[in-house]
Amino acid sequence: MLTAITRSVSPAMNGCELAYLPRVEIDIPKAAEQHRRYEACLRELGVSVISLAAEPEMPDAIFVEDPAVVVDEVAVMTRMGAASRRKESESLATALSQFRPIRWMKEPATLEGGDVLRAGRTLFVGLSPRTNRAGIAQLAAELEPLGYAIRPVEVHGCLHLKSACTSLGDRTMLANRAWCDTAAFDGFQILDVPADEPCGANVLTIGDTALVPACFPGTARMVERLGWKIRTLDISELMKAEAALTCSSIIFR
Repeated sequence: MLTAITRSVSPAMNGCELAYLPRVEIDIPKAAEQHRRYEACLRELGVSVISLAAEPEMPDAIFVEDPAVVVDEVAVMTRMGAASRRKESESLATALSQFRPIRWMKEPATLEGGDVLRAGRTLFVGLSPRTNRAGIAQLAAELEPLGYAIRPVEVHGCLHLKSACTSLGDRTMLANRAWCDTAAFDGFQILDVPADEPCGANVLTIGDTALVPACFPGTARMVERLGWKIRTLDISELMKAEAALTCSSIIFR
């Protein structure tokens, strides 16, 4: 059975980190309702959701994907590139310790889970404003002895690797080629997002269903043509904090 760890929206979300978007007022109750619908959708798809309490003094804590990389054997707690977010890790590590042994990254590494895209036993890791080569090296030191391959990918023009691409299974990547070096995905089919939906590459797949933000209908149609069942979600208020669908949960067996 799949388990997802999520965290409720912080009342301080308007103080979130922003890298690429101008700051716009977030309607906190609306954002919280959109997040609850996201969690409800996961449950409807058969996922057991563990929803952690909001962190009132941590504006970005809803984005639980970034402080950890979880594989079958261990959970690696990252050292996030946004220094203001590093205190999010403690309570998340406590939750994950019920399921996996915990490993911790150390200075000078920086790495955020939004930069880690898993395809089977290969983890593609974005070299981005939030993840450096030392972070990739420490992740490799933890996971390569367990049989994982770590492949760096250059990221430019967006926050994380998974802002630029996500996996659609069957060695297919949904991608915005302008934001990452797709040469790293040798042997994969690249499905290009519509030109008018440059942020559409981040989708979340569960079983035979793909979750797509409601504001990317062209992307949804493309993914549906590959045989995926489509669920669309309105995350418009969360997107003001540079949210995407994968970043608000850690999903594992």
